[in-house]
Amino acid sequence: MGIADELAKQQRAVSIAEFFERNRHLLGFDNKKKALLTVVKEAVDNSLDACEEAKILPQITVELIHMGEDRYRVIIEDNGPGIVQEHIGRVFAKLLYGSKFHSQRQQRGQQGIGISAACLYAQLTTGRPAKITSKVEGKKARYCELRLDTKTNEPQLLAEREVDWDCEHGVRIELDLEAQYQGGSQSVDAYIKQTAIVNPHATIIYTNPKAEQLILTRVTQELPPQAKEIKPHPHGIEIGVMQKMLENTEHTTMQQFLMNDFCRVGAGTAKEILSNALIQVKAQPKSLRAQDIEQLMKGIAKTKIIAPPTDCIVPIGEELLEAGLQKEVTAEFYCSKTRTPEIYHGIPFVVEVALAYGGTQRGDNAVNVLRFANKVPLLYQMRSGAVYKSIVETGWRTYGLNQSTNQLPVGPLTIAVHLASVWPPFTSEAKEALANYPQIIKEIKLALQECGRKLGRYVNKKKKARAEQERVSVFEAYTPVCAELLSEITGESKVRIEQHMTQMLVKNKEFIMKNKGIPDGHEKEN
Repeated sequence: MGIADELAKQQRAVSIAEFFERNRHLLGFDNKKKALLTVVKEAVDNSLDACEEAKILPQITVELIHMGEDRYRVIIEDNGPGIVQEHIGRVFAKLLYGSKFHSQRQQRGQQGIGISAACLYAQLTTGRPAKITSKVEGKKARYCELRLDTKTNEPQLLAEREVDWDCEHGVRIELDLEAQYQGGSQSVDAYIKQTAIVNPHATIIYTNPKAEQLILTRVTQELPPQAKEIKPHPHGIEIGVMQKMLENTEHTTMQQFLMNDFCRVGAGTAKEILSNALIQVKAQPKSLRAQDIEQLMKGIAKTKIIAPPTDCIVPIGEELLEAGLQKEVTAEFYCSKTRTPEIYHGIPFVVEVALAYGGTQRGDNAVNVLRFANKVPLLYQMRSGAVYKSIVETGWRTYGLNQSTNQLPVGPLTIAVHLASVWPPFTSEAKEALANYPQIIKEIKLALQECGRKLGRYVNKKKKARAEQERVSVFEAYTPVCAELLSEITGESKVRIEQHMTQMLVKNKEFIMKNKGIPDGHEKEN
């Protein structure tokens, strides 16, 4: 038997669970501190999605318990619709299982990896199963203990029973894992606070390992509109995907295929595409050869097609984004901008930006940048991706801030940038930074510039007011001397002259306060 035969015997398929078992860093489990954040994030994201889909105002409880050394218990409970019994195992202990991957609409999760990967990480680091309690309205709560069989990527049910749970509906997950808790900009604390900013309709109750509780109450009683599912747009399809769609379509003619399997393609547009591609209208999709598919792609590129519909994405909105920022950042000036929808590779997206200036923020540091995608905070790889690139390439000196070349501006400012999209282009599976797509960078810059101009007007107004106030203060310091000199010249009483001059200074100060814009608290520009 030759070497090739021996090597062939050693080859075998690898399950997706085995792959991520050895490559957990790809999913955000690089280190123990980040692992804690990733587990909380995946569970909270799932809870928010479930509540919104069920049209329930979310109330989520997050509790971290230090078990000693580097072991923590993470407990997350929500008031969502619950999970039916037969799906509990696959949701929490099977990678790439879910309803979101093939759905063309804005959602937090997409790949069906997140929460099951969190359960897998807990299992690998402590050997303990995931403990799930789920209650669907009108039924008894079910308690399960689960493990993931990495060889088969299938759930193993270790225990199951009915339990009493004093709630109408919801899910509770309990995981024991190796982790490290630490505060700062990349901590669970920061994630919870930032999640509250971009989810103003949610109430989050958070207890950290020090038993310190933080209650972040919702600022609106209205749920965001439901994003609607759309079909793919022809201008965003690659040739390999097109080939697969042609093979799997149920339609028997090319015109029917284009009209029914894509959005924004009517009868006239379909005929124009096929005419440009030199393909018969009644040609069978499954009969197209490789060269025909290439011609079809060229025909699509030549055809002007209406941009995809945008009801598949739901931005936060200027008013609510600003309200969320005000709740968490103490400042004296706020402004926000939601751009009109645009597309990249046929995928719709919307960029939103909000600024908070002044207040208790330090003015000698680089600005605080908050990045979000589909209402989820991005806490790692801050200097990578489209958001950072857009901010450093914006000329902030024009708006009254100091800035070195290719650096963040310096000043008492928080910049929040949110991308809402059917499919945000992340730079990795861990979803930590947005890819540098030119269309996205352009929209972020335009939104930053619109907010920047409002900020610049406010900063300049404030600088002028301070200059006026300084001049008044100088004159005020010399009031007694001037009064004495005027008294000698005019013979008037020094006391009367000084009183008259003081009254003039008071009126001048009031005028400055009223007309020059010195803030006396929170100021908002519409």
